[in-house]
Amino acid sequence: MEFPVDRPVGFILKRYPRLSETFILNEIRALERLGMRLSLFSLLRSEETHLHPTVQEVRAPVHYMPKRWLDKARVAAAAHLAVVATAPLRYLHALGLAISWAARTRRPFSVGKHFVRAGFVAVHCREQGIRHLHAHFANAPASVARLASVMCGIPYSFTTHAKDLYLSSKLALSRRVKHASFVLTCTQHNVDYLRSFLPPEERDKIRLVYHGIDLSAFTGGAAETLQDSPPLILSVGRLVPKKGMSDLLDACRLLRERGVRFRCAIVGEGPLRGELERRIAELGLAEEVGLLGAMAHDRLIDLYGEAALFALACHVTEDGDRDGIPNVLVEAMASRLPVVSTRVSGIPELVEHGVNGVLVEPRDPAALADALQRLLEDPQERARLAAAARRGVEQGFECWETAKEVRSLLLAGATA
Repeated sequence: MEFPVDRPVGFILKRYPRLSETFILNEIRALERLGMRLSLFSLLRSEETHLHPTVQEVRAPVHYMPKRWLDKARVAAAAHLAVVATAPLRYLHALGLAISWAARTRRPFSVGKHFVRAGFVAVHCREQGIRHLHAHFANAPASVARLASVMCGIPYSFTTHAKDLYLSSKLALSRRVKHASFVLTCTQHNVDYLRSFLPPEERDKIRLVYHGIDLSAFTGGAAETLQDSPPLILSVGRLVPKKGMSDLLDACRLLRERGVRFRCAIVGEGPLRGELERRIAELGLAEEVGLLGAMAHDRLIDLYGEAALFALACHVTEDGDRDGIPNVLVEAMASRLPVVSTRVSGIPELVEHGVNGVLVEPRDPAALADALQRLLEDPQERARLAAAARRGVEQGFECWETAKEVRSLLLAGATA
């Protein structure tokens, strides 16, 4: 049965657009290019000061709750009354689910917010004839999708990434998977983790689809370092513990003590900025290391071309938070940059040690410094790894190809 092209798929996102989630933007753009109509629901409004320029290419409407509390309450009340009037039994079913969830969680107020948002989504689904809902992230967006799907009697699915997967309880994840048409995730490591606790009948719902990027945007190569200019080590990521920026700073200290010439630029914002600034001052690295803050994506692409190599020292935090395959690693490799990263989560699925990049153990600044020093002092090895990095990304991380499988699953789920 062919999915009717005039019936959009609803995408539920926590916050859209978001500079750190270009993988979602790439998927939306690719699905639209493949002929799908989408309607986007953002649970929160964007707070970004920089936006990816390709946001302007997205044709899908974006639905937000109003900003002001009075307006929000009025719109939410009207939405829920409309659902009650059109599908009272389904509404009572969703209400019963929300009450059950609230009784079993330490954050019942959050469940209440999910229920309110679900009514808002459900009304738009009925008005637009949406036949399938897909949520990005297994926490709040998936919960809203589940409740809205019950209110509307339509299927739902979700994509789980990293933090949302490893910081959610296995019981909650099992419940969400059970009622979903399918579940996408972006690393084999995540697939194995989910299947380790799901019942046998649910395991086949888990599908691996790597996040793709638009390879045509990354055509440069690693910069040729001028004799009087120290080579640039680039790192990109939110300034949060799992990115391991403090380990990178310790590695930079070791490089300086060894007399290695380099510069290091760290792109990104986050709660650790003040701590990292103090650490740079304590280590006396002000001349070598710069925190550049958040950056528009077109400027970041230029910066990839100015770098000699890319470093990302990810690790697993004490609460279990971790990366999947960081999108910036894919982008750096597509830019023909040699990369140094860590053996965490799905990163070894992208970076094959000694073949298309270098991997070290997490939380080991000395090993990180050793790897960086070897590449800084060996331009031929940098060139070899850079060429292999581009080839590896071309084989499995082109967004126009990865989106084809997402499209087929969404169509199948909507017509099930």
